[in-house]
Amino acid sequence: MRVASLKIVLSALLLAAAPCFALAPVKSATPPANLKHTHPATRQPTQGMDPARATQIQTALIKAGYLTGEPTGTWDAESIAAMQKLQSDNGWQTKIIPDSRALILLGLGPQQDTPTTPTARPQ
Repeated sequence: MRVASLKIVLSALLLAAAPCFALAPVKSATPPANLKHTHPATRQPTQGMDPARATQIQTALIKAGYLTGEPTGTWDAESIAAMQKLQSDNGWQTKIIPDSRALILLGLGPQQDTPTTPTARPQ
């Protein structure tokens, strides 16, 4: 009889405690506004690009036929589109501009002795 009473009491306590677990706070899908974390895949590392580096990349894009005109030193929409086209033509991602492989292909990678020729832009 005592065992049966104990089982009933424990069952009642368990049932009473179950709703407490169901009321746990749900985490929001969006981070609070005060957190400035950005996922690496969506980060735009080229914002505020050094004008000298932008000029180097633009010069290489012009030489490869992906950009026309003169280098401006400003990483603008035209420069971004040209880099995206180069990356797309080589089967690479186009979200992070410029991709390190594209820079290497343009001869602008770290310590390259012989620059390679990028795939010619189709006319």
